[in-house]
Amino acid sequence: MTETEKNALSPKIELTNMVMVEDKESGKVLVQERVKSWTGISFPGGHVEAGESFVESAIREVKEEAGLDIRNLKNCGVIHWANKDSLDRYIVHLYKTSDFSGELIGETEEGKVFWISPDELKNQKLSNNFGNYLPMFLEDKYSEFYCFYRDGEPEEIEYK
Repeated sequence: MTETEKNALSPKIELTNMVMVEDKESGKVLVQERVKSWTGISFPGGHVEAGESFVESAIREVKEEAGLDIRNLKNCGVIHWANKDSLDRYIVHLYKTSDFSGELIGETEEGKVFWISPDELKNQKLSNNFGNYLPMFLEDKYSEFYCFYRDGEPEEIEYK
């Protein structure tokens, strides 16, 4: 049995989340300049821990990374990465909200967090493939971003 055939029997599935927090007064969104992994600018988010729902994990991640308490999350769809060789899956549940309170943390070990206008995002050094995620948050017309990848690079991207 080849390695690909073995992996097909038990592919790994990684569950994560990402949240766009919008300040309705300023029109700006909260971003994180990530320094530990997936470096560059992106929205806050992270892994779903054992025993957590997707929404609970999103709320926790924003609290840990930005210091904000968020509520009334709206589902923006899912990012679905599928490895062409191993058949492993990396799933990112996407949310957005403008309902938040608390004091913004300037920086954590994950990186700096700050507010920026959505138009300014285009001029930033974004995390790898984060630019491809933005239509899911901003255009309100997709429910899934599906992508095969090989060697860490996307091969086919479909918005559905």
